[in-house]
Amino acid sequence: MPDSDTVTLDIADEVATITVDRPEKLNSLNVETLEALQAAVAEAEDADPRALVLTGAGEEAFIAGADISYMKDLDTPEAQAYAELGHDIARSLETFPAPSIAAVNGYAFGGGCELALACDLRVAAENAVFGQTEIDLGIVPGWGGTQRLPRLVDDEVARRLILFGERIDATDAREYGLVGEVVAHDQLESRIDELTADLAAQPQFALAAAKEAINASYGMSLEDGLTYEKRVFSGLFGTPDQREGMDAFVNKRDPDFE
Repeated sequence: MPDSDTVTLDIADEVATITVDRPEKLNSLNVETLEALQAAVAEAEDADPRALVLTGAGEEAFIAGADISYMKDLDTPEAQAYAELGHDIARSLETFPAPSIAAVNGYAFGGGCELALACDLRVAAENAVFGQTEIDLGIVPGWGGTQRLPRLVDDEVARRLILFGERIDATDAREYGLVGEVVAHDQLESRIDELTADLAAQPQFALAAAKEAINASYGMSLEDGLTYEKRVFSGLFGTPDQREGMDAFVNKRDPDFE
């Protein structure tokens, strides 16, 4: 990854942690930070971790959104290129071979909320606040919010968040299904450690296959999705995961996946 003062990548115990590190700007995403984030996700994938964590530095924000001072003077082709950059990063999180977790430790507005939506799991600190706030700027979500949010929460909830730019706290986000769990702010890091340790102990081939099949379901009919699932299921037979998992079950022992 190119040297960057705005994004850090740490790999330890088979877990890659990417931190957006602009706390003085509430971890907002300027072009430099987006490009560094894009490079960090690519480098993390090359390291073949068992889990990926995305979070923000400091006590106030996860990612407070995109760089409005940059966006305000863009013309249509420039805005298209900016949207493509954000989409590429969101897609790389969504398709990352290992499960990805958004550790939401504060404000998650606009593009920050969209990157959280692209992760497999979302864990929020009690002080987290979510919002697709683009309508306040005269635009709409441009990094996947109009597509991923309605797939995750009730249609009415998604429309209210996008059409009114409503902000919701972590408790409401959990109730609506936007996040999977809420923890005290000072317990977020330890909870993420627990989740990633559990994921690291899971069968790697099967985890990747499960994520791939779930993601594929959004672009398929039920019939096609079921056919795809059968292919993924059968393709795992003969892998080290399947051999170890079933042998451990038959012999009444805990599996020891590679």
